[in-house]
Amino acid sequence: MKKCALLVGMMMSCAASASNIEVLGSFDNWSAYSYNDGTDHVCYMASQPTKSQGKYSRRDDVFLIVTHRPNNKSFDVVNVVAGYTYKSTSKPQITIDKNKAIELKRHEDTAWAKDSETDEKLVTEMKKGSNAVLLGTSARGTKTTDTFSLKGFSKAYEAINKACGRE
Repeated sequence: MKKCALLVGMMMSCAASASNIEVLGSFDNWSAYSYNDGTDHVCYMASQPTKSQGKYSRRDDVFLIVTHRPNNKSFDVVNVVAGYTYKSTSKPQITIDKNKAIELKRHEDTAWAKDSETDEKLVTEMKKGSNAVLLGTSARGTKTTDTFSLKGFSKAYEAINKACGRE
């Protein structure tokens, strides 16, 4: 999870007023964090793929993230950072173990669940699952498959729940 430090920096730059990022812990393949962005206490957990496939020559870091923003009553928001800009017609999909693939909404280099019910379904599946597989297509037409281990997911999830008062 060395590159999760990059994610911390990225999250801070996305929330310019964020200060005092707290590392809640590393849990096998997942790390958990919290910070205050000036209007909300944000808690999130992140992981990087254990395996990435695709015929690309260069790609930025890839992350699977779950975020809580309690002041916005926003919990279990699942999103991915693809490490490239998605093709405008790309329909990224995530599959937890052998469950049905779930299509994600995409914008530039990120994708997320279509609604809070889908977020909740994904988190429930991830707590029980062993792997999440993300399929996507870059703006250059490169198809990618990223496999994330879910080992440590439940413990990281407990950590962000506790930090954001959602026990």
